[in-house]
Amino acid sequence: MIKRIPISQLRVGMYISDLNRDWIPHNNARKKGQIKNEAIIEKIKSLGVTDLYIDTMKGDDTQDGIPANEVDQQNEQDLAEVAALKPLTKPAISIKDEMIRASQIHKEATGLVSNVMDDIKLGKQIDVSSVEELADDMLDSIFRNHNALSCLGRIREKDQYLMEHSVNLSVLMSVFGRSIQLDRNIMQQTIVGALLHDIGKILVPDEILHKPDRLNEAEFSAMKQHVTHSEEILKNTEGISELTAIVAGQHHERMDGSGYPNGLKGEEISPYGRMVAITDVYDAITADRCYHKGMHPTLAIKKLLEWSGTHLDRSLVEHFIRCVGIYPVGSLVLLESGRLGVVIESNEFDQRLPVVRVMYHTKFRSFIKLQVIDLAKPGAQDRIIKAADPDFYKITVKDFL
Repeated sequence: MIKRIPISQLRVGMYISDLNRDWIPHNNARKKGQIKNEAIIEKIKSLGVTDLYIDTMKGDDTQDGIPANEVDQQNEQDLAEVAALKPLTKPAISIKDEMIRASQIHKEATGLVSNVMDDIKLGKQIDVSSVEELADDMLDSIFRNHNALSCLGRIREKDQYLMEHSVNLSVLMSVFGRSIQLDRNIMQQTIVGALLHDIGKILVPDEILHKPDRLNEAEFSAMKQHVTHSEEILKNTEGISELTAIVAGQHHERMDGSGYPNGLKGEEISPYGRMVAITDVYDAITADRCYHKGMHPTLAIKKLLEWSGTHLDRSLVEHFIRCVGIYPVGSLVLLESGRLGVVIESNEFDQRLPVVRVMYHTKFRSFIKLQVIDLAKPGAQDRIIKAADPDFYKITVKDFL
């Protein structure tokens, strides 16, 4: 049996099946294995782990803990409660009408982040005006139809992770900010902070930054320094606001103090720092990288709920889910008819009824003629049963967005 237990109950002889710490998106520790001595337990505690999963078939059991299926049931219940809430954003135009402009903005944003990285490496100053202009263009697109830029966030390449993660984070922060009705000027500052949040990684040695294997303790310490580097670079850049630097400096802080670099807790973390922490974790755990297979969006959202209250701000997590939807754009879903579809647009009235592009039938195990279905329309004869794993069906989601 797979069981989630509090870290206080971890004992020598247990077998860890999952450290449950993808909220720190660096591979600095093994996720599975037998606990052979107390030193390993102390090391795991030092990582900020509060709850983890053990396999009682491979190691010792404990009376404490919750079976994994019960954890999943609770996550599903929490998700259903959030799903019942009305979405917080309403597109002004169709996703089709916005897609061309959004594609251009996304391309420009990726190029801009790359250029900024190159400039910093050469000792040049950041062209703040270009970044702010791009942030304004991004905001305009989000207000026209937030699904267009969000959709493009599902189309990414492993070797472009650093740039694409920064762009996706800025998109998610703009969608998030709009949903809770932040002032546009505040939104722009948070977007700039998200775009530049990882620029300090340019000062991390390449052999650590791009290492495909597990990072040792010294390497992970060096990796964590990228946050401090980013904040210092921004604070020393003329034209960068204090809020922008805070967004970059707090994206790895966690509500229970288990984050870094300063181990801030609760209200010590700015509301914008708590927001960027959520978007950073979500984008990181849904991305494929050399050492990490991305989760599908709905599973990632359930993990956000599981980690909220300890690592992440619960109220803001629920707000985030309402603005991206329980089936975010790019999700693969199984319909009652047995067909599979990719979510291509959210619903402005009910996040349980998005627009999907159907392409596969599970009964016949074959691809079918493409069809776009708006599940909210009165004539729709289908409904979503659950999110589906694209890898299980060998479906490349980006081909159908």
